[in-house]
Amino acid sequence: MSKALIAIDKSGSFRVYLSITTSMVEEARKIHQATPLATAALGRVLTGTGMMALMMKNEKDKVTVQFKGDGPAKEILATAKGDGKIKGYISNPFVDLPLKENGKLDVGGALGIGAVTVIKDLGLKEPYVGRIDLVSGEIAEDLTAYFFVSEQQSSSVALGVKIGRDYSVTAAGGMIIQMLPQGNPEAVDALEAMLDKMTPISTLIEEMTNKAAGKTEDAILEELLQTIFSEMPEEFKVETLGFREIGWECDCCEERLEQVLMSIGKKDLQTILEEDGQAELVCQFCTKKYQFDQPHLKRLIAELDEK
Repeated sequence: MSKALIAIDKSGSFRVYLSITTSMVEEARKIHQATPLATAALGRVLTGTGMMALMMKNEKDKVTVQFKGDGPAKEILATAKGDGKIKGYISNPFVDLPLKENGKLDVGGALGIGAVTVIKDLGLKEPYVGRIDLVSGEIAEDLTAYFFVSEQQSSSVALGVKIGRDYSVTAAGGMIIQMLPQGNPEAVDALEAMLDKMTPISTLIEEMTNKAAGKTEDAILEELLQTIFSEMPEEFKVETLGFREIGWECDCCEERLEQVLMSIGKKDLQTILEEDGQAELVCQFCTKKYQFDQPHLKRLIAELDEK
């Protein structure tokens, strides 16, 4: 599992969500056999979505974040629950583009022009849906804009994924800072000054992890938090409220895939039975394959007859 913490400053002006998601993003990379560019893009979306889920009140609450554009990556989608379980996919895990002029992976170019959609299922009759056009496709900037435009929430989002020479994930994580109602306006100026000088979060995570021999994940996160906010004025120093586990878990199952097959209708299911004699479905999230043989298809058709 990866870890996250939630913190608040002494004045009660802002809240911080901070996570180290290296192991989760590496697991996603292996599952999807993703290129470095696809790993960076998917890893940022998974990390951001995971921290957004920690903002929810109940463990069963769910948030889905979809980035969709006209670029070669096509779509990146992640779903996370309030209990910290996350899954996601990128439509084109083999996407590859030249590095940008600054030597960074071109996540924005991979997405192109499009939109980010956020769906929050809070157990009510209708889910909340917010949508904005992509600002840059670089994920963190787009989520910052989403919070401001769709939720009228002043926030700062930082996300990062570092890839090693062997294409494995050497560091991944993120931070979301959100202003609280009646917060001290001076906190905004202090945060802006801090963020202007801040080292990229993936670099900080890599440095912390490399020198963390013998330390627990909680201790590493706490040290990362204090390092980031070390130069904040005394009244805006941060204090940890608690630690949370977040990590990859796909909840696909045969029963759910049966419903997908049945949703195409009896006629099409009968055609598959007669022409192929079997069906294979692959979970988009974890790439697990589900086989439905002839007797299984006949049973599903019989169930549709009974409805």
